[in-house]
Amino acid sequence: MSAGTDLAAGRPWPLGAHWDGRGVNFALFSAHADGVDLCIFEGDRVRTLPLREFTDQVWHGYLPGAAPGLRYAYRVHGPNAPASGHRFDRQRLLLDPYAREVLGRSSWPAPDDPAHCLKACVVDEAFDWGDDVRPSIPWTDTVLYEVHVKGASRQHPGVPEALRGTYAGLAAPAMIDHYHRLGVTALNLLPVHHFLDEPRLTNEGRVNYWGYNTLAFFAPEPRYAARVGGQSVIAEFKTMVRSLHAAGLEVILDVVFNHTAESDEAGPTLSFRGIDNASYYRLPADNPAGYENFSGCGNTLNLACPRVLQMVMDALRYWVDVMHVDGFRFDLAAALTRDSAFLHAKRQDPLLQRVKLIAEPWDIGPDGYHLGRFLPGWSEWNDRFRDDVRAFWLTHEADVGQLAQRLAGSSEVFGFAGRAPQAGINFITAHDGFTLRDLVSYQSRHNELNGEGNRDGHGHNLSWNCGEEGESEDPQVLKKRRRLQRALLSTLLMAQGVPMLQSGDELGRTQAGNNNAYCQDNTLTWLDWRHADDGLIDFVAGLVSLRQRFPQLRRRQWLTGKATADGQPDVLWWHPAGRPMQDTDWQSRKLNAFGLQLAPVPLSGLVERRKGSRNARFGLQFTPEAAVGHLAQESCALLCLINRDEIPVSFLLPAGVWEQVCDSSAQTPFATCRREKASTVPARSVQFLRLES
Repeated sequence: MSAGTDLAAGRPWPLGAHWDGRGVNFALFSAHADGVDLCIFEGDRVRTLPLREFTDQVWHGYLPGAAPGLRYAYRVHGPNAPASGHRFDRQRLLLDPYAREVLGRSSWPAPDDPAHCLKACVVDEAFDWGDDVRPSIPWTDTVLYEVHVKGASRQHPGVPEALRGTYAGLAAPAMIDHYHRLGVTALNLLPVHHFLDEPRLTNEGRVNYWGYNTLAFFAPEPRYAARVGGQSVIAEFKTMVRSLHAAGLEVILDVVFNHTAESDEAGPTLSFRGIDNASYYRLPADNPAGYENFSGCGNTLNLACPRVLQMVMDALRYWVDVMHVDGFRFDLAAALTRDSAFLHAKRQDPLLQRVKLIAEPWDIGPDGYHLGRFLPGWSEWNDRFRDDVRAFWLTHEADVGQLAQRLAGSSEVFGFAGRAPQAGINFITAHDGFTLRDLVSYQSRHNELNGEGNRDGHGHNLSWNCGEEGESEDPQVLKKRRRLQRALLSTLLMAQGVPMLQSGDELGRTQAGNNNAYCQDNTLTWLDWRHADDGLIDFVAGLVSLRQRFPQLRRRQWLTGKATADGQPDVLWWHPAGRPMQDTDWQSRKLNAFGLQLAPVPLSGLVERRKGSRNARFGLQFTPEAAVGHLAQESCALLCLINRDEIPVSFLLPAGVWEQVCDSSAQTPFATCRREKASTVPARSVQFLRLES
């Protein structure tokens, strides 16, 4: 069909551009505009059609004969009065905030030239999902794997070269084999919404590798598309999701609704600013020409405006309903809650109630640290876990009591309003900061390659180089680093709550001490598969299997120390001298070793089921009442012994015969052996023992 020459009235809903088989309806929100022009791109020609209808602050029109593939943008008329919060410029071509696919790349400064502006493309959402089934893995059984779409497969020799670094590459069989080998259940993708590189980075020949600079909240980032066989970006993304679901893996998106790529008042006008600056952004009451900057990126989206909140909710529903994703991690989520109804809107939304929601519970604004303040139904990144675990093992700035609190799920933070231990997302490392290997190899950050004089990135990392900065050939230094990495991982996988692994940590990946590699799209950040530490991969896989095997590591209720139905306390904190911990023990700064005994969890109602191609690595998957894994769950007491000292510590054991199932320091860590009465825990290590029946 060829598009008509005149616009019909159309409808003010849904917002965006939608094809109905006969034409396309266009609807754009702008409360303060004086007029809106729809600009249609036809080769080198731009056809301008005024949107004459204005209903409930929405400009709209219908173009008969228009079809998918049509490229368009807007010009928006209104006052150019920054002192009043308005930054309209009728010369600017602006991207539709509801664009499903974005064409072109922005250059700096933002051009008025139609040939170089960003354009939206009308799309056909049809896709054959086949028998796609969402894995719907319970939070208790979830193991998150934070991963960058490009960096994950860019150097993987088992991924076809044409697919490396793409959506298709992330779901290639060789990658899925690795996820199954580890036993992770959900991929947490760094941002995949269409984003831009900041002008400073572009001028310096760098890019925004992480992608926390979103411009289009409905459009997948095209730079990650392989486009094999002419497949569209949207179709490739959906195919990736379908393949990961077939492998039993959930897909969680890292989303950035706290700010946009338009930055501060000196930034480019590409979309929101030119459409309705005063509605889309938070502006200081005493200086509407500026921006409230709770994100640290120049601006803050104004979710207190109902139409902006609607856009965020529409985007979330789109990614769940149309793109089939299974959840979201919200970057700087505290910014979304300021003066807005976002949390309540999410709570009553029937579609979003079904998916996983994770908050990074802070921003940089006043009272910006909101850890533990989100509502039931949310999980939160637990930075106290990260800091206390690092401080316990690496700097000795945290004592046994602090570590015990983190192992117990941080109930003092999350234990209210009926929330469970799964309200906390536990992690040692994430994209922002040192890798696990660098955490035990560098005392200080080394970010010189970022071009900011090594001033960027965290200065307080709670890291320890084990006696030598950077790479080392000293056997004693390497031994310490090996043991500490495994002890940190063991702590992560034994703790109550939801564990998150940073991709590449299991490979032994280094970033040469760069703890803010956001602008390094190169071998510094891409996973180095050819030099992967197979022993470390197997160690992580073994820990995940232990977590699946012992349900008391994944409790739905808080540990209390009170007796269970069979008379045993759910947790018994254990002193190396062979007795329960006492108040004076918790207060000791000299105690470097302790343990915890976890009572069995009843296994009633657990039934295996087979799921054909969706089987995990070992061919079995459990019902939601059980772990997703290959080992039969065990109803027996589990003893975890922890020693951060520089020398071995002998523990007198609770009564019974114990089987050691893991020694993090051993060359064969999961070799079993019997322990009666006592067990010696090597320096800087963790042991797991099960009580024989």
